[in-house]
Amino acid sequence: MTQGTAVIIGAGSGLSASLARQLHARGHDLILGARNTDKLADLASETKARTVALDGSDPAQVSALFASIDGPLRVAIYNPSARQRAPVADLDPEEVRRAIEITAFGSFLMGQAAARIMQGQDEQDGKRGTILFTGASAGVKGFAQSAPFAMGKFAQRGLAQSMARELHPKGIHVAWVNIDGGISNTARAERTDDGTDKMLDPDAIATAYMQLIDQHRSAWSNEIALRPWVESF
Repeated sequence: MTQGTAVIIGAGSGLSASLARQLHARGHDLILGARNTDKLADLASETKARTVALDGSDPAQVSALFASIDGPLRVAIYNPSARQRAPVADLDPEEVRRAIEITAFGSFLMGQAAARIMQGQDEQDGKRGTILFTGASAGVKGFAQSAPFAMGKFAQRGLAQSMARELHPKGIHVAWVNIDGGISNTARAERTDDGTDKMLDPDAIATAYMQLIDQHRSAWSNEIALRPWVESF
């Protein structure tokens, strides 16, 4: 029996692949959205997911994806973000605009589309659905030469806080997850952990997302931070 649809925007290797596998194991019908869906072929086959090529910051494309959902939407996760690392005096304004569109505006588009569907559907296990945003420590503290990333993540965090206060009483769980550290990824040499667990394991992060999805509505988290045991605060 299906557990309803789960949507992951910004799917790829690493965290989103771990999320897809764990959601599939729970019986969700998966939709994986990404700019390049060719890279998702193996993951889609493994998880029986439908892939959709889209730009998460494009209103029409996001709207079309959610309009195509057949049946209840139980989980929506937004992963994309963009960085422009440079001294503030040297930043290209159009590149900054694009970074904010991907990180913040795209989060809004997914959150709005998911909320519209979830508000009109029946509850399951005490909730109508769960909306999760993948954040970063840049949403808590801005780092030097990283203003666009901080701008996007602060906006995303504020969006999640506002949505949580509005939607929790309507049975929709909203949370922002501060990923405070690098995520290991065997597909990228520079992201391979050396066995010391100094980087976040994507499967462990995905398990924390599942725990958020499972939370009883009497004790919902609207924000959590995940960091490796060696990461400084």
